[in-house]
Amino acid sequence: MNKVSVVILNYNGEKLLPQFLPSVIEHSKNAAVIVADNASTDQSLKILKTQYRSVQVIKLDKNYGFCGGYNRALKQVEAEYYVLLNSDVEVTPGWLGPMIELLDSNPLIAGVQPKILSCHQKDHFEYAGAGGGFIDSLGYPFCRGRLFNFTEPDTQQYNDTREIFWATGACMMIRSKIYNELEGLDEDFFAHMEEIDLCWRIQRMGLSVFYCGVSHVFHVGAGTLLRNNPRKTYYNFRNGLGLIFKHWSTGAMILKLPLRLLLDYVAALKFLLDGHAADSLAVLKAHYHFVKNLGKNISKRSLLREKYPFSERNIFKGLVIWDYFGMGRNKINVD
Repeated sequence: MNKVSVVILNYNGEKLLPQFLPSVIEHSKNAAVIVADNASTDQSLKILKTQYRSVQVIKLDKNYGFCGGYNRALKQVEAEYYVLLNSDVEVTPGWLGPMIELLDSNPLIAGVQPKILSCHQKDHFEYAGAGGGFIDSLGYPFCRGRLFNFTEPDTQQYNDTREIFWATGACMMIRSKIYNELEGLDEDFFAHMEEIDLCWRIQRMGLSVFYCGVSHVFHVGAGTLLRNNPRKTYYNFRNGLGLIFKHWSTGAMILKLPLRLLLDYVAALKFLLDGHAADSLAVLKAHYHFVKNLGKNISKRSLLREKYPFSERNIFKGLVIWDYFGMGRNKINVD
């Protein structure tokens, strides 16, 4: 069994593989490098077979999305630590070592992410993960180094190693034992916020998620869906509701859910006034499908509660939406 397996989920990535896979192979000498293919219809498999023979390939029979693809692929991987790595990530020399050392040093740390910088602007943080993920009291995710669409320049301000709330699915190292015990990513999320749900479940187990700023990678971002894509808007709003419904205590639901729903409708109105009618409709569709699947969400919430207590550990007590839009702040102090 390998100590570490780096698993890249690929779907029609014939342009991304030659651009990013060589850095992974070069800088992951002590790890197995695996590409799990979500039934690509382009030349991905041919490229892997002819140009990257050292890479193990797992062929899935159809596109299961991010969550389903990883869950099925990782069942076929034997390693102490999995690394979930997006296909549009450029890794750097020594990127794995500090994260391995961190997990080796403390069995209560279940997962870790490196510093995530932008491939397009390498002295700036990237949207997905940045300097470590957090969530505010209304369930809005944010990162150190990234608040909504604003990203900070990297001035080494987040070169620390510290506990965070969530690690990005773009590059996350996780103990295979924990991943499998939690039955992996929740496939109802399909894509977007699934890693936040996984990390919240980790914390409900009494374990921790960490950020390791001495390791860094470069991420293109929005490789599947652009940030201004209505489909992404739909997933973000639908999954955001599913996330808090799954994990908030009953008291938190009573006190905070009405305000969260109101703010979602304010966002829908703003989309409409800004000329983004498709995004406004996506918010309404997200709410409709959340209500439509309420019975299923109640069952999931109950089953999880039977295993693990509710946890608000590491939740930021403020409201990032107020800090950003009301106070004009681009940076949140989470210490």
